[in-house]
Amino acid sequence: MTDADLSPTPSRKRIEQRRWTVLFPVVGLIALAAAGLVLFALGSTSIGLEPILVGAAAALIPVAFVVSAFLWIDRWEPEPAKLLLFAFFWGACGATISSLVFNQTSRVVGDILTHGGGGDFTLLVGAPVVEEAAKAAFLIAVYLRRRHEFDGVVDGMVYAGITAAGFAFTENIWYFGRIFAQQGFGDLEGGVVALFLLRGVLSPFAHPLFTSMTGIGVGIAASSSRAVTRVVAPIAGYLAAVGLHAGWNAMTKVETGSAFINLYFLVMVPLFAGAVGIVVWQRRREQRIVAGQLAAMAQNRWIANSEVALLASLNGRRNWLRAVKRKSGDSAARSVRNYQIAVTELAFLRHRIEQGTAGQSAEQRHGVLLDTLHAARTAARG
Repeated sequence: MTDADLSPTPSRKRIEQRRWTVLFPVVGLIALAAAGLVLFALGSTSIGLEPILVGAAAALIPVAFVVSAFLWIDRWEPEPAKLLLFAFFWGACGATISSLVFNQTSRVVGDILTHGGGGDFTLLVGAPVVEEAAKAAFLIAVYLRRRHEFDGVVDGMVYAGITAAGFAFTENIWYFGRIFAQQGFGDLEGGVVALFLLRGVLSPFAHPLFTSMTGIGVGIAASSSRAVTRVVAPIAGYLAAVGLHAGWNAMTKVETGSAFINLYFLVMVPLFAGAVGIVVWQRRREQRIVAGQLAAMAQNRWIANSEVALLASLNGRRNWLRAVKRKSGDSAARSVRNYQIAVTELAFLRHRIEQGTAGQSAEQRHGVLLDTLHAARTAARG
């Protein structure tokens, strides 16, 4: 028997790869569902079912706003819906329950190191380190397993933001539910109303802002051809996330509301404005990348010359979709939308190939995306 007889055939390899491709998400969803049930059981047992339901209702408003904002950011090349859903559930269940376990350990360690100050130690050190690591785990997993999903900093921020939104959703349920059990709905001075003003109005983007630092680091790593950058950038991003998280927790320890508001506008508002500036800058960069690839794609007859101007901007794409929808209906508009996405994905891949950051399977993926583009174009024309 030769070595060739012992090695898997190509078809057998494909079957094994398909099996793991299906198995990992299924196992992951089962694990996240189990974690969610454990969290629900812990919450309903400790503070009651009614407070948990009130907390969930209050938490839905800020999380819907935050998720919508990140989906709006992700318009050039929308990430796979299933992967974004997985990111949210990891943040809401997996990262939350992991943080719950390790934060308890952190509190014990803090009591030992500070002679009874475990609560402050967890707030200022343990929670930022543990929670940002738990949220970052999903980003690192996607980076290692599906690096082609990262086209740059925006993608990193989107995955980070959706993961953190899930985490904040579960955390808000607990905070709102606990305050409802203690003080009821209350008013601007206390209770659910006052807490909603703090967590739902003033700081719905707090967790996403922290974790976006890790996302920026991972996005930089995915866009770099330097081995050092691919290691250092995610670590630097994570440390920045921990620092911001610790700083925010320290702000919540101030004694007066006016002092907190002053710190909020002096620190958090400029940081948030800076993050928005990064998004705008990177979105323009993505537009330049796509526009720069369209001429060659038209020359190769993959797209029509008349489509170059329409595909080069979000306004052009929106106007195209509206015209198709008015003339031919929703189904035709979805086909054109799929075609636009296929063009964008191929443009990003060709840019990464030119930059030397596309990876070893770039040519194979180029062929797959080109086939996808042709199929989408046929469907859009039909």
